[in-house]
This record gives sequence, structure tokens and C-alpha cells, in this order.
Amino acid sequence: MAHPVIPQVLEIATPIATDLGLEVVDAVFQTNHSPPVLRVDVRNLSQSDTSLNDCERMSIALGERLEASDILPDAYVLEVSSPGVSNQLETARDFIVFKGFAIEVTLHTPHKGKNVWIGTLLERTDSKLAISQRGRRLTLPIELVESVQLSNQVEA
Repeated sequence: MAHPVIPQVLEIATPIATDLGLEVVDAVFQTNHSPPVLRVDVRNLSQSDTSLNDCERMSIALGERLEASDILPDAYVLEVSSPGVSNQLETARDFIVFKGFAIEVTLHTPHKGKNVWIGTLLERTDSKLAISQRGRRLTLPIELVESVQLSNQVEA
């Protein structure tokens, strides 16, 4: 359950991030630390990774706005960081960034007798997910796809 201050933090952080070409991915207020820690994860919208400079710019701008707003009246530590790489591919951006990577596709209904397909990501469209298995292109209907995640397995 999110801390009650998080919606207010997001209301302040989101337009700042947008102005900086960033996206707020998550925010957590960890009150079990002394002083409490407000962690805000941001992602660079124009690059495949978020730089230390991106985090620094966001930290300075957000810190100034939070201090002026007084929504956190007591001492706290502000941490702005990158969310890191998730192994789950969900957004259109994920499928572009990880094109050429090994993936594992889980289907909710079997296709050609299989529920799990492993291969190299070629592309995703509104109607299909294309992977390569040993150099052969395989197209999976997008409506059958339950999940797609990065894999360290060799193509099946």
C-alpha cells in the first residue's frame, strides 16, 4: 500500500519530469528509515537508458519544488534513480529497445501445440509478435500472448 503522500509527490514530480524529457515510473516513501527516504524512479523517454545526469537534474528540480510545497514538513532523504531493467516486456518502447534480444513468450492458449516459445525478438505489431528460432521467423498471434520476458536461454 502506497504512503498517503505519494499522490501529492506524483502530482508535483510528473510535470517536472515531462519538462526534463523524463517519465516518472514509480515513487515510494520509506518511513522505516531514519530519516525517511522518498525514492522516485524516472526513465529517459528519448534514450534506452537513464543517465546519472538525468537523475541529478530531476533531483534538483524536484527537491526545490518539494521544499517549497511543504508536503513533507519533517526531514527526509530524496533519492532519484533509474528503475533499472525489468525482464518483463510490456510497453511498445520495451519491444523496440530489446529487439534482437532472447525472449520467452508465454501464451494463454497453445499455438502449434506449445504454450511457451523461446527465440530472438524481431518485432511486435498490433496483431503479431515475431521471433526468430535458429534463423527461422515465427509469428505468434498477439491475442494469444500472455507475457513476454527477457530470457537467458538459447533458442529452442
